[in-house]
Amino acid sequence: MATATLDQAVQQQFGNVAANYASSSVHALGEDLARMVELARLTGSEHVLDAGCGAGHTALAFAPHAAGVVAYDLTPAMLEQVERLAAERGIRNVETRQGSVESLPFVDGAFDLVVSRYSAHHWAAPAAALREFRRVLKPGGSFILSDIVAPSAPLLDTWLQAIELLRDPSHVRDHSREQWCDMFDDARFDPQVAHGWMLPLDFDAWVQRIGTPPQFVDALHALYDAAPVEVREFFAIGADYSFSIPGALMVGKRK
Repeated sequence: MATATLDQAVQQQFGNVAANYASSSVHALGEDLARMVELARLTGSEHVLDAGCGAGHTALAFAPHAAGVVAYDLTPAMLEQVERLAAERGIRNVETRQGSVESLPFVDGAFDLVVSRYSAHHWAAPAAALREFRRVLKPGGSFILSDIVAPSAPLLDTWLQAIELLRDPSHVRDHSREQWCDMFDDARFDPQVAHGWMLPLDFDAWVQRIGTPPQFVDALHALYDAAPVEVREFFAIGADYSFSIPGALMVGKRK
């Protein structure tokens, strides 16, 4: 069987379905996206980095409020979606760059703000990424993160990690709020949990968006069917396999 590095797996996984993320309402909409822009309090003169930008919904949300936004992602096909959406909307202050969040091709202090949304659970070394974000931020700059977070209870944590990996083999980990706060602090950011919510997901759209193979969809159904009451109640699992997962919006001020 052919093997690949995690970066190669991510590029293959998302390269095949990039257009699905451009049209995904989960990624294009959401209260957390509006809150990210609100929390940034941009004046129009700032330079922003969207790390792990995917199809570019976050970068495009920030662009009208900034001098310029760099949409940065590992997968070239995703960056093509960013450029297409920007052109369709007449947004001209977004540029795309390809690469890993763990090694940024930018000089120290290049940005006033770094943001990332629904990407960090794919990072192999989030602590290294945070150190890079701090390096490229100007003094007083901030990092705003929005992502799925793991519950603190081991049972719920294990179940969440299991369904994420079955759905998408390039998944690394949903970290808890506490783990993120520790990583922020270690990277010399002042951490603050600004917002939390439960994200409702339609099961069929969730697996179709990433292209989960049928045998893994069957395994997911079996896992949902076997879930104990505590899991079913926390994740609000429905008869149609719809469910909700926890998210958190965090802000880290550069120390």
